[in-house]
Amino acid sequence: MGGSSSSQQAAQSETPTFLTQEELSKLKSEFGTGGVGKVKPLLEKKVKELANTELNIAVTGEAGAGKSTFVNAMRGLRSEDEGAAAVGTTETTMEPTGYPHPNLPNVRYWDLPGIGSTQFTAGSYLRKMQFKKYDFFIIVSAGRFREYDGKLAKEITWLGKRCYFVRSKIDADLYSMRRERKEFDEVAEMEMIRSDCISALGKAGIPNPTAFLISSFEPDRYDFNRLKEALEGDLTNIKKRAFILALPIESVEIVRKKNEILKKDIWMLATLSGGAGAIPIPGFSLACDIGILIRAIIHFRKYMGLDDASLHRLANRTGKPVEELKAAIKPLLLGEITPDVIARLGWGTAVVTVSALELALDSVPVIGSIFGAGSSFLMTFKILRDALKDLTENAERVVRAAFEIN
Repeated sequence: MGGSSSSQQAAQSETPTFLTQEELSKLKSEFGTGGVGKVKPLLEKKVKELANTELNIAVTGEAGAGKSTFVNAMRGLRSEDEGAAAVGTTETTMEPTGYPHPNLPNVRYWDLPGIGSTQFTAGSYLRKMQFKKYDFFIIVSAGRFREYDGKLAKEITWLGKRCYFVRSKIDADLYSMRRERKEFDEVAEMEMIRSDCISALGKAGIPNPTAFLISSFEPDRYDFNRLKEALEGDLTNIKKRAFILALPIESVEIVRKKNEILKKDIWMLATLSGGAGAIPIPGFSLACDIGILIRAIIHFRKYMGLDDASLHRLANRTGKPVEELKAAIKPLLLGEITPDVIARLGWGTAVVTVSALELALDSVPVIGSIFGAGSSFLMTFKILRDALKDLTENAERVVRAAFEIN
């Protein structure tokens, strides 16, 4: 009795993917009157909404501050990669320029001209730059933050948007200091620079400012992870999902965050695969919608950075041969995903030993076991769960190989 109750409480404590309470209630109601067939249109709409969620991030700052390099780093690109923002020391445009993420085109970083390079006031600048379209703003500086940075930040906050301050090129600053001084304490020097930034922003009228010290060439060092966590923490659930899935795999922690998000999608995809048209996968006695299954695995692989294009971009950024990164991955995961590959990888082989109730409690808290009755659901759920686990483990090995993490 106690064990069953604790299992249910643990399941209930998790949020069942990115559904509102209203959506959950409607799912229960529709299932009660029409079963899975009536629920499918609601889930199809939700899956489409998740896939099409837009996230627009504005990046502004003086020419030469490193905006373009930052935009590229956040998308896992270097300047020579296809789709990269052009890097230079002069302002090349007076209009917002959008750069979509290579795998999630609905996630865009917008390179805005620095307010110091325009003749606009903070208010007119934001109107010109169409501030309403952006979810938040990042102000980048390679040195001291200026008075107009403070005025812009206050205007952004007054208009109800979040604003973040990024001090770029910290690696170059520390390198110069290290060359000039016999005794050098990197932590102490960074703290002095951070305090100087906060002091300047305070004088500009920003209450309780925070400055992130980063190098766009070393995204696994300094304050880059703190910045990503801050951006993630201030987003709503559905926007946070898009942000995390768009992050380059630069740490084991990022890989695991993606895993947690994608696990919450599996029950929806499994439900959609049930019903008429299900086809047995070679080597399995149960059937499922193979099209939904394979599309999901391909997307999981891309989100985890294990597709060929992502691996080449990671190799370019880290200076590692792409063959070395691919050597950390099971060969079958690198090619075309087919029913035969699924069978050879052994995904779903133990499905008959897993009860519908256990699956439902693990994947669909609050709703309970209402989707756990069909064999198509069980087959798809187990294959996707095994596939995601396998892809996550392989992505972790790639991160360790790319960044030489033990």
